[in-house]
Amino acid sequence: MNKKGKSNLGRSLIKDRFASGSNKKYVANKSMLHTTEIQDGYDWGRLNLQSVTEESSFQEFLSTAELAGTEFLAEKLNIKFVNPLSNVGLLSKEESEKVQKDHDKFKEFLKIPRRPAWTTETSPQELDQNEKEHFLEWRRGLAMLQEDHGILLTPYEKNLEFWRQLWRVVERSDVVVQIVDARNPLLFRCEDLEKYVKEVSKTKLNLILINKADFLTEKQRQAWADYFTSIQVKVVFFSAVLETDKNPIEVEKECNLNINDAEEIKTSKDSTKMENIKEEIDNLELNVENTANKLDEILSKIGVKDVNSSTLLTREELIQFFKTIHSGPKVTEGITTIGLVGYPNVGKSSTINALMTEKKVSVSATPGKTKHFQTLYLDKDILLCDCPGLVMPSFVFTKAEMIINGILPIDQMRDHVPPVNLVANLIPRHVIEDKYGIMLPKPMEGEDPDRCPFAEEVLNAYGYNRGFMTSNGQPDNPRSARYVLKDYMNGKLLYCHAPPNVSQEEYHTWPERQKVISTNTMIPPRTARAIKANRVSSADIDKVFFQNNNQGIHSKGIIGKSSGIPENLKSGQNGLSEKPWKKMNKHANKNKKEKLRRVYAHLDQH
Repeated sequence: MNKKGKSNLGRSLIKDRFASGSNKKYVANKSMLHTTEIQDGYDWGRLNLQSVTEESSFQEFLSTAELAGTEFLAEKLNIKFVNPLSNVGLLSKEESEKVQKDHDKFKEFLKIPRRPAWTTETSPQELDQNEKEHFLEWRRGLAMLQEDHGILLTPYEKNLEFWRQLWRVVERSDVVVQIVDARNPLLFRCEDLEKYVKEVSKTKLNLILINKADFLTEKQRQAWADYFTSIQVKVVFFSAVLETDKNPIEVEKECNLNINDAEEIKTSKDSTKMENIKEEIDNLELNVENTANKLDEILSKIGVKDVNSSTLLTREELIQFFKTIHSGPKVTEGITTIGLVGYPNVGKSSTINALMTEKKVSVSATPGKTKHFQTLYLDKDILLCDCPGLVMPSFVFTKAEMIINGILPIDQMRDHVPPVNLVANLIPRHVIEDKYGIMLPKPMEGEDPDRCPFAEEVLNAYGYNRGFMTSNGQPDNPRSARYVLKDYMNGKLLYCHAPPNVSQEEYHTWPERQKVISTNTMIPPRTARAIKANRVSSADIDKVFFQNNNQGIHSKGIIGKSSGIPENLKSGQNGLSEKPWKKMNKHANKNKKEKLRRVYAHLDQH
């Protein structure tokens, strides 16, 4: 068939399928011409239909909103600009006082979950259900306290299994020991736990073990001992790090002594060696008597008179104290069970390892390493019961306070600015400079000359000094923040909180500046860049405004008599046209134009 007689069937089908005028499918009464146009065949089967009998609360809310015709629009332009050169995340003095009043007002509502009463007739299913109901009521009460009054609590443990571990430890123990950090004991102390111990049994005793006491001076330990004596709470001071450092040497000496004793016992039939053994026994008895007298002096202050001593106990003294602290009926006959409870990362596992003189419990810098309670025999009549680290509900001012105290892991923090701002407010400027060997920017004109450095200033100086830079040449502040915060948590940047009855200025004094900064010292460019921190001072503005710039007219070509420029306007450009190297070359092209960026290079200098 020729071109003119070509069939147009295909084009007709295309027009019928994709024609814009779709009114051909309807008649005058708006009914469809053909029943096949109703999508009840192949297209109907392609629809994603699913029977819905149950749906989540969120999906139910969206479905109801869709049926009601409610539309949700994203909010735009709700951007909040935060000045990095400010105390971001910190409370003012008035806000801190208001929060402290709220803490004192609602202190009685801060409790830990209790285990419901049970008997031998209670089935395991009933006990499990009762524990879950009591636990949910406890969580609901704390949630209402936070929502109704806006009080910030520590992110307490929400797993029931961890609290069940605590209940078992309290029930099995004769003495419940709370291990706290010596730098801030009140933050890690749970008063309601002491009440719960007495509720379980009045024969049980409470004790606070102030770990990391090597950070405190004798005067500071005495201040805390007097405070806890005034509120009738028993405390002892201990340092697991000091005991762990010296334990390997002592263990080696004890092993050598035991080997020598065994050899002497095997050859005890020899009369000469018998005499040596008797002499050694006499010496040991004398040493034991001296140690007992020293312990009696300590125990007379701690146990009998209920007066806390500021003495930093050693491993042997602490073990002897555990043996004599409880004189009532025991849970296990003939064995004193010591339950160790505390926040994560306060040193429970390190304390056990120091007491056992070998590594019995795994230690980690990440909070929450211990997962289950375990029992360890310290002696034939002393049993240690280690409880997993529990974050008990406690009042805090900001989330940054929980990060710098090790309650929340530093490596998992989202915002590094508030914690570093808090550290910079606690540690003086000259102490940070001496510890890290850096120079912090001084306050600008119009600012308080005694203000604390900002987080950006500290991290910029630290990053430049350590070489922590990003790919675009800027200091890596998040990386620097992790190092600074870990130094604070490990005690390199030391700040100790005072008891409530002692002034903070009198309790913790700072050393004098060790490094004297000379005004004549040339500051390296990188250090100067870190100190300036992209801020413009009034001196910089005056320098730019009053600088002497050469003024004149500019023209292309060679400056000379033929250029048509008056002689009085050529003086400012004579220095630019003088080229001694061209005068020496007689064959050079003297009419060659010079590049303007070289002629007026002095104008680009800034």
